[in-house]
Amino acid sequence: MELHLRVIGWIMIALAFVHVGFPRYFQWKKELEGLQLINKQVMEVHTFFVAFVVFLMGALNVVVTPEEVTSSLGEKLWLGMTLFWGTRLAIQFFWYSPKLWKGRVFETTVHGVFCLLWSYFTAVFLMLYLGVKL
Repeated sequence: MELHLRVIGWIMIALAFVHVGFPRYFQWKKELEGLQLINKQVMEVHTFFVAFVVFLMGALNVVVTPEEVTSSLGEKLWLGMTLFWGTRLAIQFFWYSPKLWKGRVFETTVHGVFCLLWSYFTAVFLMLYLGVKL
């Protein structure tokens, strides 16, 4: 299970750094031009904090020890991670419109990769919470 945690941790850290490119990739300067300043800044700040939280989750998974995995605190942590990433998986299917990715090779690939990643994260954290050994 430690290997899965480390892999997930490094993937999360990479995802956190990917957020740095969001403003350019999504053309936020142009796209957010008509918004009030507060709305632009909320978007930027929330994106930063999402990336920061994902980075911290990743770092935690990279440094966790076997004792921490099976502790009472660990169980609560894994339940929280299961709920967080399970919710993220549901949002992938029920919030984002298929119009954003259907019929587009790159976007469909990204959608599929994220569905797999969120499923993997959720499954590993759920197994940790339930005490299943891999």
